[in-house]
Amino acid sequence: MALIKSGFLGMFVMLLFQGNERERIFIDNSSEQVLLAFNDLPILVDSTGTMTFQEVVNSQKQFIINPGYKPKDYCVNCTYWVKVPLLIANSLDKQWMLEFYDQTIDHIWAYFPTADGSYEQDHVGDAIAFNQKPFEHKNFQWIIDTSIKGQQNLYFKIQSHTYADVRINIRTVNAFVRYSLNEYFLYGIFYGMIFIISIYNMLIYFAIREQKYLFYTFYILSVGVYAMCVDGIAYQFLWPQWPEWNQIAYGTALFSLIFWSLLFSKRFLSTNIKAPIIDRALTWALVLRTALFIYVLLFDHSLFEYRNIEIIPLSLIFYSSIHVWKKGYKPARFFVVAYGVLFLGFLAKALLYLSVIPFTTITYYSLHICFLLEMIFLTFALSDRVRILKSNRDKAFKRIINQQKENAELKDRVNKELEEKIKERTRQLEEKNLLLANTNQKLIEQTKEINAINSKLDLDNWKLKNNIKEILQDRLINKNLNLEQFQKIFPNELTCYRFLEKLKWGNGYHCSKCGNTKYFEGKTKFMRRCSKCGYNESVTSNTIFHRIKFPIEKAFFILYITNNRQKEYTLDQLSEMLELRRNTIWNFKKKIEKVYDGDSKNSSTVLIHNLFSSHLN
Repeated sequence: MALIKSGFLGMFVMLLFQGNERERIFIDNSSEQVLLAFNDLPILVDSTGTMTFQEVVNSQKQFIINPGYKPKDYCVNCTYWVKVPLLIANSLDKQWMLEFYDQTIDHIWAYFPTADGSYEQDHVGDAIAFNQKPFEHKNFQWIIDTSIKGQQNLYFKIQSHTYADVRINIRTVNAFVRYSLNEYFLYGIFYGMIFIISIYNMLIYFAIREQKYLFYTFYILSVGVYAMCVDGIAYQFLWPQWPEWNQIAYGTALFSLIFWSLLFSKRFLSTNIKAPIIDRALTWALVLRTALFIYVLLFDHSLFEYRNIEIIPLSLIFYSSIHVWKKGYKPARFFVVAYGVLFLGFLAKALLYLSVIPFTTITYYSLHICFLLEMIFLTFALSDRVRILKSNRDKAFKRIINQQKENAELKDRVNKELEEKIKERTRQLEEKNLLLANTNQKLIEQTKEINAINSKLDLDNWKLKNNIKEILQDRLINKNLNLEQFQKIFPNELTCYRFLEKLKWGNGYHCSKCGNTKYFEGKTKFMRRCSKCGYNESVTSNTIFHRIKFPIEKAFFILYITNNRQKEYTLDQLSEMLELRRNTIWNFKKKIEKVYDGDSKNSSTVLIHNLFSSHLN
C-alpha cells in the first residue's frame, strides 16, 4: 500500500542501514519524504505482550533489523515494538509528520520524546473510535517535534488480531496534503463509478423487472462496501463510532459480495437450463458459504481472516461461465472476461500475502483494478445480452414479415382460384336448382299421398302399441313374466337408470341433505349436485340398488321375482338364469325382504305395479 501511495507522489527514498555508519534517518530540506518498510526498521518482538515502555527503552540491544521479513511471518499473538531513530537537521523549512499506512491495525501506542527528555503517549487504532485519531484521515498520522534537534527515538507498540502491514512514511505536511487530496480524488472516481453503475442497473430493474439486474446492483454495492472496508473509507464515513462492527465489517461485506455474485451468475448464465449440474454446484456453494458466514458471525470472528477461501466460489463461477460460453451462449463471453479478471485480482492478493509475488503498486491495488475492470466487462456483458436479444428479435420480426408476405401472396392466389371455382359452382347450382324445383313439385304431390297413408299407419300403430302395452302391463301386474319377457321391458342398465330417474325425480328434485330444489349436473350421468350445499346424489342413492356389485337390470328382475310370489325360482335356478353367484342373489333378496318386511302381499303388488307400470306409460 505504501508503494502505490508514494508512487502517486513520485518520490521514494530507500533507507539503508550499513553497520554503524548509518543508524539514523536524517531529516533535512533536501527531500520531502522517507518511506520505511517493516524489514527496514529496528523491531523488538514481545511474544508475551507484558513488556513495559521503560523495559523496551532499556532493551536497545534487542531491537534488530530483519531484511528477510515477509508478511506471512507476522505473529498475530505477539506485540511488536518499532523504533524509528531520527536525526533532525538544525534548520528545517517545513513541518514534518509520520504516517502509518495500514489503517486496519487494532492498536498503536505512539511514544514521542519531549524537550525535557520524557515521552508523550498517544493511543490509536481501528478498534478505537475514529475521532480519537490526531487527524481525521483514514490512516494514522502524528506531527514530529522538529524543535528537538539532533537525535531522537520514536517508539511504537503495535497489536493486531490480523496481519499488520507496518509501513511508515516520514514526510512534510505539504507532501501529505498533496498525496491525501490526490488519493481521495481517485477514491471519489472509483466509488462514484460504483454508485453510478448501481443506480443505472437499479433503474433498469424497475423498468424491465428482470432479477439479474437487481442481483447485479446488490453485487456492485457489496463490491463498493468491501473496497471501502479495505481502504478504511467505511470506518471514516459510514460507522466512525462503531469500532466493534469495524472489526467484522470487511468479512460481512466480502460474504455479501460472494453471495450476490453467485446469485447473479446463476441468473445471468441461466445455469438451471444450460448447465443443471453446475447450477446445483453453485447452489451448494451458496448454501455452504452462507452457513459458514453465520457460524463465523455468531461464534468465531477469527475465521474472517481466511479470505483466500473465496477463491473456491469465484473459481466455480469462472468455470461455469466458460462452460456456458462453450455451449453457444454468446452473452457469456464478456462474463468470462469479467470474472477471469476478478479471479486474477483475488489470486494476486493471495500471492502477495504469501510473498510469492513482490509488493508493488500494481500488485497491492490489483484487486481494486480488477474490480473496476470487472464492473466494466459485466456492464458490457449485460449490454451485449440486450444487443443479442434485440438482434434475435429483429431477425424474428424479419422472418415474421417475410412469412406474412408469403401468406398474403398465397392468400391472393387462393382467393382467385376460389372465385373461379365459385363462379363455376354457381352456374352448376343454378342448373340443379331448376331441376330440384321440378323434383320438389313432384315430391310435394307424393308427400301428400304419403301423409295420408302415414296418418292411417299412425292410427294403426297407436292402437297396436296400446294393445301391446296393455298386454305387457297386465302380464307384469299378474306376475307371470319370464326373464326374456322382462328383458324386453328393461333390456339394459341405461333403461333401468332412466326408469329410476323418472321415478325418483319425476315430480321435481329435492336435496336429501338440505331440501334445496335447484341442482347442477353431477360428476357422472344420472347424478345431481345440490346448488346450495354441493351434495352429489346418484340416482340409486337411498334405494335398494345403491352400491350393488352386479348389473342393475338383473337386480330389477330379482326384485320382480321376489315380489312375484305366484311363481317361485330356486336360488340355483336364478343363479344359472342370471349367471350370478347364489350368495349374491340370496343377499340381495334378503335386502329386498328387509325393505318390505311387514308389508302385505297386496301392498307389495301395488308397489311393483307402481314401479314398472310407469315405465310402460
